[in-house]
Amino acid sequence: MATIPIIVQHQGKKYDIDLDTSGDAETFKFQIFSLTGVEPDNQSVLIPRGKLKSDTNLAALNLKPKQLIRVLGSPSGEASALVAPAEKPKFLEDMTEAEMARMEGATPAGLVNLGNTCYLNSTIQILRAMPELRSELEDYKPASGGSSGPSLQSLSQYGLGGLQGDMTSRLRDLLNNLADTQKGFEPIMFLNAFRTAYPQFAQKDKTGRGYAQQDAEEAWTQILQQVKQTTKGMGGKAGFVDRFLTGSIHTTTTPPAEVGDNEPAVEANETFDKLRCSIDPTVNHLSEGLEKGLVDELEKRSDTLGRDAIYTKKSQLSRLPAYLTVQFVRFFWKNDIKKKAKILKKVTFPEELDVVDMCTPELRKKLIPVRDQVRNFRKDEQDMERARKRQKVRHKQEEDRKHDAALAAEAAPIAKLREQKEKKENKDKGKEEERGGDLDAYKTDAEYEAEKEEALRKARKALYEAIDPELAADETANKSGLYELTGVITHQGASADSGHYTAYVKKEGKIVDDPKAPGGKRTESDGKWWWFNDDKVSEVPGDIVQTLSGGGESHSALILLYKAIPLPSKEDVEA
Repeated sequence: MATIPIIVQHQGKKYDIDLDTSGDAETFKFQIFSLTGVEPDNQSVLIPRGKLKSDTNLAALNLKPKQLIRVLGSPSGEASALVAPAEKPKFLEDMTEAEMARMEGATPAGLVNLGNTCYLNSTIQILRAMPELRSELEDYKPASGGSSGPSLQSLSQYGLGGLQGDMTSRLRDLLNNLADTQKGFEPIMFLNAFRTAYPQFAQKDKTGRGYAQQDAEEAWTQILQQVKQTTKGMGGKAGFVDRFLTGSIHTTTTPPAEVGDNEPAVEANETFDKLRCSIDPTVNHLSEGLEKGLVDELEKRSDTLGRDAIYTKKSQLSRLPAYLTVQFVRFFWKNDIKKKAKILKKVTFPEELDVVDMCTPELRKKLIPVRDQVRNFRKDEQDMERARKRQKVRHKQEEDRKHDAALAAEAAPIAKLREQKEKKENKDKGKEEERGGDLDAYKTDAEYEAEKEEALRKARKALYEAIDPELAADETANKSGLYELTGVITHQGASADSGHYTAYVKKEGKIVDDPKAPGGKRTESDGKWWWFNDDKVSEVPGDIVQTLSGGGESHSALILLYKAIPLPSKEDVEA
């Protein structure tokens, strides 16, 4: 254990501490607590180059013996002596497998490939990324009467007779099992129930000895369709799929020009559970493909022309769900080879998706003020950070100037020093005036953080007040038109009947203590992702998702799952 004697100053008092540089920041804060009575969560420990954070490497600070460390913060008024924790600490070696798997930051479990089931494994991992789905399935109880799919006897040809339990129950059990382990899990029970409900996924391959590869998008659609049917009306409300994944569109179908005014345009309202990104030689970005996907041509009979004609159907989004599913239409049926082929063209996609321009005028009017406030909030936060950095640099320059002047005083005659000093001060003063000087207004880190939080609190309030009341009443609707990418299903290969599927899921942010945040906690993300390659799970950098845009037979995005960006609640602005 390497220790170094340092001095901690709090409210004018100084304390000697032997700091263990091999320890962690939390232990150091408890040392300070034992002397000052300021709880760790209320401490602001000023160290070289900033404030002490939970992940600060003490050894890397290179503190010198007897170095002064300042501490800001006041005791809560309770006893300042150390108090034993309410719960007895539990060590890793004493934890069960389930407890370790549910720890914050634990590597999630993968799914074992049971023979061309990578399409299903990837789909499950993306579904698992929606905590609201997991929560709803916890309360699910199957209706009496048995299986939700076709009769088991009719499936004897696939070797699936004798199974029990409906698919939604098996999905619930599977998600619970995955939450309680970090090992590769075999989804046998769910797979059997899935093939019971949808026999097409039990088709054999050409050899007849194994199961055929399937399409992840079809699996995604069928699983959610089953969940939608079985959870509808559960608890007296619409199910998860209807509330969180289903949006509304307004369609306008216009006849061909030669019809004239004999046939009016037909308007209608419909629902959607995913948006499709159409791909052709002109599409290079997701937004272009989505816009094409909102325009369709229909062939139907025209009474005016007395024959079939091409009608144009245009769609605009009229309600945005909390989760937006996007499908890249990469697979198509090729008649000459009698199988599905894949479009290998590269199509890029953003980590933040703005769909405001795809909405109806009525919805755009409600979304634009919120979207603009979100951007203003982010800009204000960035501007404050940049201003603080500039101020720190100028402050250090001024301190260095004073230090240099003091050294010069020791080595030069007083008269000469006075002359040099006056020249330099006049020169520096002129420079500072050009910069709009603010050295006299220099703030400590604690003062800056307090002003920053107050400014952001006002910005959060302005953002909350910009939310349209009608949109605010729809709890599971996107109220800004902005989405952040949270999951990707990829496909590697040239055909839907072969190749390999994997999934990428954005890591959940770590919950950290922050006395200034609503509730004393905030979420801190490291920007990394989990890559699920069947039972192999790896942590990968966030920029890897930008390599999944296709352009060959390598991994290309097939399904994107976007989540509405978080907005402040009433509790947030009143905290």
